[in-house]
Amino acid sequence: MKRNLNRRDFIRGASAAAAGFCFAPSGLWAKTAPAAPVAVAKCTTYGPEVMPTLAGMFDQLGGLHSLVNGKTVSVKINLTGGPQVRLGNLPQGETHWVHPQVAGAMVHLLGKAGARRIRLLDGPLGTSSLAEFLSQAGWKPGDLTSAASNVELVNTNYPGSGGKFTRLWVPGGGMLFKGYDVNPAYEECDVFVSLAKLKEHGAAGVTLSMKNCFGMTPATIYGEGAGIDEPARAPGGPRVMLHAANRQPSRSAPSEIDPSSTRDAGYRVPRVTVDVVAARPIHLAVIDGIGTTAGGEGPWHKNVHPLRPGLLIAGTNCVNTDAVATALMGFDPMAERGAAPFEKCDSTLKLAEQLGIGTRDLSRIEVRGLPIEKGRVYFRST
Repeated sequence: MKRNLNRRDFIRGASAAAAGFCFAPSGLWAKTAPAAPVAVAKCTTYGPEVMPTLAGMFDQLGGLHSLVNGKTVSVKINLTGGPQVRLGNLPQGETHWVHPQVAGAMVHLLGKAGARRIRLLDGPLGTSSLAEFLSQAGWKPGDLTSAASNVELVNTNYPGSGGKFTRLWVPGGGMLFKGYDVNPAYEECDVFVSLAKLKEHGAAGVTLSMKNCFGMTPATIYGEGAGIDEPARAPGGPRVMLHAANRQPSRSAPSEIDPSSTRDAGYRVPRVTVDVVAARPIHLAVIDGIGTTAGGEGPWHKNVHPLRPGLLIAGTNCVNTDAVATALMGFDPMAERGAAPFEKCDSTLKLAEQLGIGTRDLSRIEVRGLPIEKGRVYFRST
């Protein structure tokens, strides 16, 4: 029991440090939001070049060994949509999911750097087993679990082995919720990695390392058809209540701070995203931009089409990393609501910067490896 309390206290302390200026006057936010280097590399295929490219990027950031050696590492991967949903005949990893080659390389490098335990996490809909979900999509889960020692695949729509979810409180009180109930694997780790895809998003402008963490929220609590009094035994539909607030989450979880707030998804989704990132700080952000889509986060958007930027991006500060990734997509990370890519939503980058999590100002961010101007791909002109 003491160990869990200590870990929880540590995470809350790290969260408070990440958002340490959330009460500072607005004029101080840009000065106090931290900046850390971001590594960018060209990687044109999902072949053997992925592993050494990632390894070189991590070396540019100071190496993985000091970050993960002897530690438990949780990796949130991006698997939005069902296992059979595809853009044309392309595998999901070529378009709107993280590619299995990138996930496997990530696991191998974490293990090589000395990680004691590695968990791959996501909350997909349709099945209780993450391994089964991946198999239905054509992945080989055994390739992931054999890429290092002591690797687990966890569907975080469900509680942990103790039958309970854990509660992550948002430093400063939260924007939409004071806290979020999540699978304990998100708390019971020493290092948290967001392994995301380089994409646009209808309700958040872009979906990168921060928006990837929106999927930490279990669909059994926050999904359409979730339980009213207690979490459902199986996931309902998508997390509509966090988009449109058509209802509150299960009564066992914290309710919305202001139930009368706007139902606009472009207001709500960015704020939930920043809440979650403040409550569960990201230690390493990795973005797969080798193959992706333009026009939205998945094939369900009308004008989505494949795109091949041929990029990998990584950093130890999620806001810095997402700012560089946004610029590589041909957008201005300093853009306000109403300007691309935030035409219909508030900027997650701006909200996170205001909380002191990290800066979005490119003039303060050192880019190592491929310069932005040499890697930029204009998502809106393809």
